[in-house]
Amino acid sequence: MFSSRVPADRRANAFSAALARARGRGPLLDLTLTNPTRAGIEYPSDLLVPLSDPRGLRYEPAAFGAADAREAIAETYAQRGLSIGADRIALTASTSEAYSLLFKLLCEPGGSRVLTPAPSYPLFDHLTSLDGVEQAHYTLDFHGEWAIDPHSLDAAWTPATRAVLAVTPNNPTGSILRDGDADELVTRAAARRAALILDEVFVDYPLAGPLPEARALIEPPALTFRLGGLSKTIGLPQLKLGWIAVQGPDALAAEAMDRLDLICDTYLSVGTPVQLAARCLLERGRVVRQQILERVRHNYRALAATIGGGASVLPADAGWSGVVRLPATLSDETVALDLLDRDAVVVHPGYFFDFRHEALVVSLLPAAEPFARGVQLLQERLNAA
Repeated sequence: MFSSRVPADRRANAFSAALARARGRGPLLDLTLTNPTRAGIEYPSDLLVPLSDPRGLRYEPAAFGAADAREAIAETYAQRGLSIGADRIALTASTSEAYSLLFKLLCEPGGSRVLTPAPSYPLFDHLTSLDGVEQAHYTLDFHGEWAIDPHSLDAAWTPATRAVLAVTPNNPTGSILRDGDADELVTRAAARRAALILDEVFVDYPLAGPLPEARALIEPPALTFRLGGLSKTIGLPQLKLGWIAVQGPDALAAEAMDRLDLICDTYLSVGTPVQLAARCLLERGRVVRQQILERVRHNYRALAATIGGGASVLPADAGWSGVVRLPATLSDETVALDLLDRDAVVVHPGYFFDFRHEALVVSLLPAAEPFARGVQLLQERLNAA
């Protein structure tokens, strides 16, 4: 009687079962923490005051969201040198919901395919399945830096392909779309009448310096959707505000907005208080964003300075994650389970993210002292392996 969109087998895997047992034994050093509200970040006590705007007592629904919120988001793109008007922005309750709306816009039920990168979010497995969309992977290869394997892209692409997804900065590799990769995606999408979806939720967190904007994505010839949200931009996932910004040829972008109007108007999922507060939250949230940026930069340096002896930290451009590449003689699952059982330290094995080589993934978000302690225990465990 139940839909096949939800997996029939929902049992915990070996790592999840071991994690549950470890939590029952006592406190853990969690190097997978991605909740900024539990990472020792100091939030201004009055940060949420804008949510009490009395205008929120009146319900005035708008399919794409409040005009001032959309204008404030458009200004953030302008600061990056991107000309995206407020009339090409739609508010959503989250980035996950944005994907669902775009799958409804672009894909036929049960008959369309979207391409997603590997390694990347495990979340895509659920998002595509829950909307009845077929998912296929294209590969990111590491050769000193991460790059798209164009052969894997073409092998995954079929006439049923309606969209190709790129996470930039990628989670967890921290890599961004540079000119060559952007060209590979945009030219194919434009020629094959598919859309490009850019997940940019980590764009505010460069690990070294400002991130370059790929030239092909400034005024892309393909229908392009950029996704962002307050969850990462100001470290407040509980506020539930994301957005879709639409680029591309005028006729296609206008048609997309017209169709999105019907979809968004059907759901009207974004709460009024957060829309009214959006501009103020983006401005006041700078202090939170700066703290998170300093934290992830500090922890990335600490990770790189600690890990060695056959393992290495892969270079990253931005984001909240660090990737530790292991020697081929070690199993990422075995190391992660050993670290959990013996040292009460939690890291993610790389297979969670579809890495093609043995790797561990750590969050750069935990407070500096427990992060350093956990990473030192990780290195000691690698030394003993």
